[in-house]
Amino acid sequence: MKKLSDIGTIKDILSRHGFTFSKSLGQNFLINPSVCPRMAELSGAGDGVGVIEVGPGIGVLTTELCSLADKVVAVELDKRLLPVLEETLSEHDNVKVVNDDILKIDLHKLIEEEFQGMDVVVCANLPYYITSPVIMKLLEDRLPICAITVMVQKEAAQRICAEVGSRASGAVTVSVNYYAEPEMLFSVSAGSFMPAPKVDSAVLRLNILKEPPVKVDDEKKFFKVVKAAFSQRRKTLSNSLASGLSLPKAEVNAILDNSSVPLNARAEQLKLEDFANIANNLGD
Repeated sequence: MKKLSDIGTIKDILSRHGFTFSKSLGQNFLINPSVCPRMAELSGAGDGVGVIEVGPGIGVLTTELCSLADKVVAVELDKRLLPVLEETLSEHDNVKVVNDDILKIDLHKLIEEEFQGMDVVVCANLPYYITSPVIMKLLEDRLPICAITVMVQKEAAQRICAEVGSRASGAVTVSVNYYAEPEMLFSVSAGSFMPAPKVDSAVLRLNILKEPPVKVDDEKKFFKVVKAAFSQRRKTLSNSLASGLSLPKAEVNAILDNSSVPLNARAEQLKLEDFANIANNLGD
């Protein structure tokens, strides 16, 4: 098989299979030959490791993962890509393509059936429009995985990898840091894709924590507080929580006071411990 990052090869394969890009699925295929080998290597794929790939496209990253890992299971939503992948991955006997929606599939069952005795990592070039939902599903499902390595819009990567308590942080920053240690790996220019998106991308890795770094009495309450806190970034935390949680301002102020959080603080100034304290002091 010729190099799958070669534009001529891609166009030839897609033309023969009558494939056209879908804007609604956010399809942009990598044509920079240096990106996928580097991404696969940094994902943790290797001997004794199984990989779940999300949205393999035509199999550029998949091929690199197959060369490193014991087994790769690629979850692809677009049925039109199945015959394409059958052709491009024909040289590899350690890959399985599953036609399903990553947001709906039972990943616990998939891991149990496909990766017995292996360490498991996730690696994916994610469509921009489902970046947060996919990342949060992978984290919230508490899968038996070691790390998640994904390529996303650069701005989203910077937000996820921002320090909790910094101006660049947001609700997704806090939520991700509850489950994992995020790490920015490298940037990828828009010209590395076909068709080229309007913005640059970046690859980041989430190293899964065995236990959350803070103790919360009720996780649903914790994430509700985080969401409410960032719902109105320009307002003080007191106002955002009162509005987002539908609570009287006086009650919110009392909770903040009990949590040792200044009443005039803003959401992006808080650490994980502050959110945990607020959630733990929040009544029923």
